[in-house]
Amino acid sequence: MDVVSSVEDLKKLLDLEKIEENIFRGQNYETPWGRIFGGQVLAQSLHAAMETVPKERSLHSMHAYFILGGDISVPVVYEVDRIRDGGSFTTRRVVAIQKGRPIFNMAASFQKAQPGFDHQIPMMDATPPEELKPDYELAELIKDSHPGMYGFFKRPRPIEFRPIDGLDYLVSNTQQSPNRSIWIKSTGQLGDDLREHQEVLMYASDYNLLTTALLPHRDKVKFEEVFLASLDHAMYFHRPFRVDDWLLYAVDSPSASNSRGFTRGSIFNKKGELVASVIQEGLMRQMR
Repeated sequence: MDVVSSVEDLKKLLDLEKIEENIFRGQNYETPWGRIFGGQVLAQSLHAAMETVPKERSLHSMHAYFILGGDISVPVVYEVDRIRDGGSFTTRRVVAIQKGRPIFNMAASFQKAQPGFDHQIPMMDATPPEELKPDYELAELIKDSHPGMYGFFKRPRPIEFRPIDGLDYLVSNTQQSPNRSIWIKSTGQLGDDLREHQEVLMYASDYNLLTTALLPHRDKVKFEEVFLASLDHAMYFHRPFRVDDWLLYAVDSPSASNSRGFTRGSIFNKKGELVASVIQEGLMRQMR
């Protein structure tokens, strides 16, 4: 697949070919940076696991490691290990393979809906998405200064991003606080299956994390001078949601050390309900 420019394209990308029991094959799409996008492998591995889990159970948590950079010219094979099928929880392990070598692995846990205690942290005060411009319109501000990023923002994508602080993090070359908030929404409608919305949000969750960890160092380095790569990814789903309605992705980076940036994300719906949480650590190295 050359591009993934719409939700329909993304759904086709996630519709894996079943090769054998517990074994699936997924295709790739062209990325500007020449490697498989981490969000693609996250979402495809989740889809492979879901193919082996009863429909009434949805994902509540996953933990994954990116082992090798993915080759966009080679399909990815996903092997699912059915670890456990319990009364309330179902556990799966997925390994993504290219050229006979693992490039990614994931452990995922699914749960049937159950009543219980309920509390959450409050959502930050945020400008409504209707009052903000999408990043592809804001990109005109960086057309000359950041031509590579400009081209990326201008590419049609299945997710629309409306950053609360615009593209200030790119324009400014001063030290900044490691915090960003972005409204996100799929560019097309999805059905009512929660698991489909989880797959699309998993895909979108890999955006905007590591760039946030770089903000405190903007006075020392440009984005184009840093190599960024996801090392691991964990995600927790707390409440039902729709990704075809606006969600606020509040990201912060508590630490960076030893060539690694540590980031967290809290995802809220417009009613202020915390629907998911994300943790990711990634490689951050200044190019020589």
